[in-house]
Amino acid sequence: MRDLLTIARDANAAKRAVAKLGTNDKNRGLAAIADALLAHTDEILAANQTDIENGRAAGLNDGLIDRLTLTESRIAAIAEGCRQVAALPDPIGEVLWMRKTPGGLDIGQKRVPMGVIGIIYEARPNVTVDAAALCFKAGSACILRGGKEAFHSSLCLTRLMRQALRAEGLPEDAVNLVEDTSRESATQMMRLNGYLDVLIPRGGAGLIQSVVMNATVPVIETGTGNCHVYVDAAADLDMAQRILVNAKCQRPSVCNAAESLLVHRDVAEAFLPMARDGLAPAGVTIHGCPRTVALLHTAVPATDEDYAKEYLGYELSCRVVDSLDQAIDHINRYNTGHSECIVTRDYDAARRFLDEVDAAAVYVNASTRFTDGFEFGFGAEIGISTQKLHARGPMGLTALTTTKFIIYGNGQVR
Repeated sequence: MRDLLTIARDANAAKRAVAKLGTNDKNRGLAAIADALLAHTDEILAANQTDIENGRAAGLNDGLIDRLTLTESRIAAIAEGCRQVAALPDPIGEVLWMRKTPGGLDIGQKRVPMGVIGIIYEARPNVTVDAAALCFKAGSACILRGGKEAFHSSLCLTRLMRQALRAEGLPEDAVNLVEDTSRESATQMMRLNGYLDVLIPRGGAGLIQSVVMNATVPVIETGTGNCHVYVDAAADLDMAQRILVNAKCQRPSVCNAAESLLVHRDVAEAFLPMARDGLAPAGVTIHGCPRTVALLHTAVPATDEDYAKEYLGYELSCRVVDSLDQAIDHINRYNTGHSECIVTRDYDAARRFLDEVDAAAVYVNASTRFTDGFEFGFGAEIGISTQKLHARGPMGLTALTTTKFIIYGNGQVR
């Protein structure tokens, strides 16, 4: 087992080789990885079964066991994901612009690899392959540090990926797994200055905040989503019901699911019963303000903590507001910068909502569930950034690159 410092050194040596690979070589490596996963499906399933048994013994709930579980179809989907990444346009080397200065210099900007990308994540073995594939296509080496719950699955997947790259004559140290799953190894990884160019946490709020608070390397903060649906006074209420039910119930355990409902007072009496009826088949509990509770006797009183909570389940906070201004103020106070929606037929209200709500994705008359790299046409994603520096929103291949200025002269001096 390589220690973290050895892994970091190996990854730094590999990043130069990966950065020089052409598109065809990178795509060849990704195809080899996909083939290897399919050829060794039984081996992956056996490793995954060990993780499942250990997880059940440790008392993991059904939701976490489901995230942890691999099946033949899920492995096939992971392999197909590698092929989809290979099919995406290669961002490396793209010249974004070029212009001539008055002094005769031709100055431009082009996309280049990050270098070494670290990813800390939890019990999702699919992330092991997804992250590695994206980093490789983006011309970078990666250091993966998964949760202990998926250790055997991640170890098997990483070994197969490294073998596939080596068999193709490509740098296997482009993909690295930290086998030490202790808290100390995570903390050490957060402080690999000089080795890691960027660190991306993928997981729950606790993991993300731990990385943000403790890392000394640059961090791209992804993911927690306290997403709102605001039903305006000028909303089409049938449309609002459809959007709310989809945003809350279609897959409640993900970061782009709605966690809070705001309703303008002028339509509250008509819409809140519709909201209750639409959410009832899924058994959604509504935590409401006093006006909500007065209109919906099945609602329970909301606390201030409810308005800030990412439930990741069949619960929803609800507040009746007096105006668009109050809705925007509420969202900007409680949201996590992820995805926000207004349902309205009022053009001015829609425009103000788009301009004044501070979030990575702001919707007019559409479900927040669309905040996703695939849905946005980016292909695969590494995560959804909720910060403002470098990348914001779904992070596809281009978000895993940086830029450099390129300057052509003919002897100019200053």
